[in-house]
Amino acid sequence: MNIEQIKEVLKQVKYPGFSRDILSFGLVKVVEVEGADVTVKIEVATRDAKIPEQIFKDVHAVLGGVVGIGTVKVDVNVKDAPEAASGGVGKSSIPGVKRIIAIASGKGGVGKSTVSANIAVALSKRGLKVGLCDCDLYGPSIAQMFGTTERPDANEHDEIIPIEAHGLKLMSMGFLLEDKSPVIVRGPMATRYTQQFLRQVAWGELDVLVLDLPPGTGDIQLTIVQTVSVDGAVIVTTPQEVALIDARKAVAMFAKVNIPILGLIENMAWFEGDDGKRYYLFGEEGGVREAADMNVPLLAQIPIDIPTGRGGDDGVPIALTDPAKSKVSAAFHQMVAGLVIC
Repeated sequence: MNIEQIKEVLKQVKYPGFSRDILSFGLVKVVEVEGADVTVKIEVATRDAKIPEQIFKDVHAVLGGVVGIGTVKVDVNVKDAPEAASGGVGKSSIPGVKRIIAIASGKGGVGKSTVSANIAVALSKRGLKVGLCDCDLYGPSIAQMFGTTERPDANEHDEIIPIEAHGLKLMSMGFLLEDKSPVIVRGPMATRYTQQFLRQVAWGELDVLVLDLPPGTGDIQLTIVQTVSVDGAVIVTTPQEVALIDARKAVAMFAKVNIPILGLIENMAWFEGDDGKRYYLFGEEGGVREAADMNVPLLAQIPIDIPTGRGGDDGVPIALTDPAKSKVSAAFHQMVAGLVIC
C-alpha cells in the first residue's frame, strides 16, 4: 500500500468522543511506508491521558486489519493542551470577555436554543453585560427568537459588529442569510465560520458570552473548545431516555476536553393543565435521575408552556416577562442565580 492509501484507512479513526477523523483534524503528521511496514506519527494536544491511548489503539486496530500491511508502528506525541482548550475559569481567549459558557445537548429538538436565549436574558437582567453567539450554523434560530432581521456591519478592523436586541449582543448565521436560504457548507468551512463568530466579532466588554451549540458532538463543538476557553457547560435534555442517551454523550465530550459541567436542565418536564394537574408527556423526572447519576447539579425543570413557545416565535424570550407573572420566567431567573459564574 502507498501513503495515500494508508491515509484513507486512517480516516476511519475518529477523535475520541467526536465524529471527525484524526486526519482531517491534522493530527497525523507523518506516514511512512517501507516495504510492507508502516509508521504513523501523530501529534495531539490534550491533558486527558485516555485520548492518545485510545487513538494509539484505534490506529493499530484499523491498520492491523488491512491485508498486505506488515508491522505497524504508531508514535503519538502528546503536547500540553493550550489554555484555550483547558476550560480554566476566567481564562477566556476572547479579549474583553470575562466568562464563556456553552449550552449544549446531545440531541436536537430538546429546546436548547430556547433555553440559551432565556439564560442569556436572565443573566442580563442580573446586571451583567451578556453576549449570545448562535453556533448552530445549520439551524440558526437566535435571530427569530430575538425578533430582529438586521444585517451586521463591520468596523474599521474588519470585525463583525454584533446585533443588539433586548440589551444583549447577538451573533448568528441567521443575520447573514435570507429567511429561506439554507446553509450548505462542509466541515472545514463550518469550522472557519465558527472561528470567525468567536474571534472576528467585536464583542467588546462582556461579563458572560453564552454559546448556543448545535446538537451532537461533531466538528463545531470540537472547534469551539479548541478555539476559546470555555468556563463551563450546561446540558439541556428532555425527560425521556432517547434524549438522555445523547445528553450522556455530550457530558462525556466535555469531560474529554476538561470543561466542567455546570449542571443539567430538564426541559419540557411537564405540562400543567387548566386543572392545575401536571401531565408528564415525555416521562417523569428523567433529568432528575440523570443529574444524580452524573453527579452534576440539576439546575432547573422547565415545563412546557404556551407563552414560552409564543415568545420565541414573536422575538420576546419568556425571561423578559415579570417572574411574578410567569413560572417559566421565574425558573430561568432562579436558575441563573445559582450558576457558579454569577
